[in-house]
Amino acid sequence: MIVFWTLAGLATALAGWLVLTLARQGLTVVPAPSDTASAELQELDRLRARGLLDDDAYAGARAEAARRLLADSGPEPVVRVGSRDRTIVMSALAATAVVALGLYFVFGAPGLPDQTYERRIDEWTATPETLDAPRMAAVLTRAVKRDPGNHTALTMLGAARFQAEDPIGAASAFRKALEIQPDDAQSWSRLGESLVRANEGTVGTDAEAAFVEAIRRDPDQLGARFFLGEAALARGDTARAREMWGPLIAVLDPADPRRAGLLAQLAAAG
Repeated sequence: MIVFWTLAGLATALAGWLVLTLARQGLTVVPAPSDTASAELQELDRLRARGLLDDDAYAGARAEAARRLLADSGPEPVVRVGSRDRTIVMSALAATAVVALGLYFVFGAPGLPDQTYERRIDEWTATPETLDAPRMAAVLTRAVKRDPGNHTALTMLGAARFQAEDPIGAASAFRKALEIQPDDAQSWSRLGESLVRANEGTVGTDAEAAFVEAIRRDPDQLGARFFLGEAALARGDTARAREMWGPLIAVLDPADPRRAGLLAQLAAAG
């Protein structure tokens, strides 16, 4: 594979060189203006300074020298690209693309899975206790592909993706788990949390609906109650917030700062 990418890079460089080289074929180079007229103006200035030219003679001679200087100045170089130039350049690009594709089919392997990555997953599977969240998610993703009806694997995948900062992937895993076991209150709650994180901390309609399902199946889903209370406060519904947060406040230790924070928010809301 390294050989292929090396050759592909060389082919790309060749294409760029051909484009730049052939595109300059229509460049018209204009010679630089002669320095003769400029030198003549300087000489006239010296003659006048020495008193060898009066004002009228100096003005006439200088005007003539200036006219010649302007006449010597040609137009700026321009690039003129004809139809033949365009054909050559486009043909070179097409040929480079064909060569690169041919090299890929010779040195590459179309349709072949990433064996190196698969081997790494094999290694990670052998030592799950040492894995971070992204690697654990990769291992569980393969497990779910092999057994898509495994509810436990799907919930574990959702949790791993959530920890790996992939809330959308986590929500997808929890939804699939709920298709298999819709009465799983914890997965409803985790689905809502994933949607909140994907929505940058805002409890949207879908997330709120998931939290409602969670506490309908298990009123002790305190995480769901917390987010439902937040959503109620955002709407100005203090009564609903108290209803959601009451059981949560009751189980928190009086010294827990989270308990004091909840009470303060309710007090501020009236």
